[in-house]
Amino acid sequence: MSALLHTQVIRATLIGSVSIFLWGTLALLTSLTEGRIPPFQMMAMTFALAFLLMSLNWWRQGHLGLKHLRQPKLAWLLGVGGYFGYHFCYFVAMTKAPVVTVSLLAYMWPLLIVLLAGFLPEEKRLKRHLIGAILALYGCWLLIGKGNSGFNSEYLSGYLLAICCAFIWSGYSVLSRLVKQVSTDAAGWFCAVTALLALICHLLWETTLWPETTSQWIGIIGLGIGPVGIAFFTWDYGIKHGNLQLLGVLAYSAPLISALLLVLAGMATADSTLALACLAIVAGSLIAGYRKPRT
Repeated sequence: MSALLHTQVIRATLIGSVSIFLWGTLALLTSLTEGRIPPFQMMAMTFALAFLLMSLNWWRQGHLGLKHLRQPKLAWLLGVGGYFGYHFCYFVAMTKAPVVTVSLLAYMWPLLIVLLAGFLPEEKRLKRHLIGAILALYGCWLLIGKGNSGFNSEYLSGYLLAICCAFIWSGYSVLSRLVKQVSTDAAGWFCAVTALLALICHLLWETTLWPETTSQWIGIIGLGIGPVGIAFFTWDYGIKHGNLQLLGVLAYSAPLISALLLVLAGMATADSTLALACLAIVAGSLIAGYRKPRT
């Protein structure tokens, strides 16, 4: 790998890492909404905000983004399928199985990225990636599951949908390498279609409830700009041009960031489980990201 290409990969990986930090703010921002907004309405609102955010970028560039509408069918399938498919399965799974178990199963996607990325032509399957991912997965399991997954055959349909979430997002992340020539600007249109599909689901299955307080509006706007808007755009760029397997391992730090932010906000307490999870996730990330010094 040339020095220039190596620098470009590092830059793209750093840009992709921004998404992980922003996803770490999900719990804090969601808590501001106080659980008032129905899931698909929330999805429609936040993805619409993400589209508006990209529209501002197009306006800054002097166009309306119409030139980014014409993309390969695979790019549309991956973009809309990844955004809408993941969230649809996740929200339905939450109604059919305990929240903790659904979160654990759905959050297997970083490990799947590490495993599946090795099959891409330009990627190598390295043991340190797998070891780091498994160690980070253990840390994530400690954070989310508190050491108890609570599996029950009664919730099988919910478990299967949560597993679908993991495969949908990891598949989107890995296969996006096949359409890396597609500009990240196109993700704005993927968000628009996702918002429209979520609105349809909302009108079919939910009752509209609008935010009642300023903090609830701040939570929704924050989600639309950060974890949904900027995060999906930086992730799109990172997975197309960065170190995909390292991003997969680093993604396990999102629950850790989430827990730390909740502790700082006084909404959670630090304990030995948090410390052990932190150690496991950081160690896993260091192992996966280690490169032998050049001689």
